[in-house]
Amino acid sequence: MIHDKTHTANGEFEKALARSKQEKYILRLYVTGLTQRSTKAITNVKGFCETYLKGRYELEVIDIYQQPHLAKGEQIIAAPTLIKKLPLPLRKLIGDMSDQEKFLVGIDLRPRKS
Repeated sequence: MIHDKTHTANGEFEKALARSKQEKYILRLYVTGLTQRSTKAITNVKGFCETYLKGRYELEVIDIYQQPHLAKGEQIIAAPTLIKKLPLPLRKLIGDMSDQEKFLVGIDLRPRKS
């Protein structure tokens, strides 16, 4: 039974990966200035994107101190916050993005573990 679940999860991951290889990702990262937490989030997101989405992503970094109207429009309540605009569905992740697994699940590159 465990083997079947693992096999299914691996199959879902392979399907998601194949689908993601064709799709362009539009990401927005909302940060608060050049704080250590903001800088870490930027570095982490860029690293994950270059590893898993190379050539297939657009990343816009928005400083909510400089452009507060953009944060209000997206209903940002904490920073750093990453929003995956495309491909749908829209997803929001909060934090410094240091957890690779959480990042991959959050942007739908890896299925959630049951």
